[in-house]
Amino acid sequence: MAHNPNQPEGNYDPAGNTQMFRAFVDEGATGRRPAASAGPRVGLIAGVLAIVVVVAAVAWLALN
Repeated sequence: MAHNPNQPEGNYDPAGNTQMFRAFVDEGATGRRPAASAGPRVGLIAGVLAIVVVVAAVAWLALN
């Protein structure tokens, strides 16, 4: 296995999991975020509007 100069000699991780996890976390900390998909938000808004319309229609029919 290659020697990691960033790791102290007395703190050896034989599986390398710690180094891989730290690299993954450091990669995510660069400030890049994937663009959020607007699909679920649009669907939620449309669903709420549909429910409001249905409730309004039922209330209108019940009061007439």
